[in-house]
Amino acid sequence: MEAKVVYFEQPGEEHTDETLRLALEWARAHDVKKMVVASTRGNVARTAAERVAGTGIQLIVVPIQYGYFEVNRFPRDLVSALEAQGHKVHFATMPFHTEDLYGSNAPKAMANLLRIFGQGTKVCVEIALMAADAGLVGMGERVITVAGTGRGADTALVITGATTHNLRDMRVNEIICRPI
Repeated sequence: MEAKVVYFEQPGEEHTDETLRLALEWARAHDVKKMVVASTRGNVARTAAERVAGTGIQLIVVPIQYGYFEVNRFPRDLVSALEAQGHKVHFATMPFHTEDLYGSNAPKAMANLLRIFGQGTKVCVEIALMAADAGLVGMGERVITVAGTGRGADTALVITGATTHNLRDMRVNEIICRPI
């Protein structure tokens, strides 16, 4: 089997348009109907919603959890706008930032391990778990996840969904793009 993977020389928000283009191209070619997108300030969510309009692809937007920053940066009016378009917006606890909650360093270790492949890869896996924990992605369902390093989007993966309780069942099936 051969597959095309796009590698960006540097991470960054300047790759957002290309990342979303590649993700949408992959979704259309493989009949994937859900795209899970990380968006802290709403910019990636807005752009992704414009891109998927009329395609039948549903966005599941996962902003950063409440309380992570002093002020939640994701616009409340954007939540309503996305939901009116048939998309979902899900605020949840980030599973790799809960070491105090679980009394273990395992979540932090998992985050650091995934960062070997890039911050965007870590976030793609994390948002897939968050969406599955909410029932927005089914166990065994293939979805595309989109995230980035800092601002914007520079990573897109094809992931088979699983909940945090069933993490062993999750699979990163393909890399669509990521920074090197």
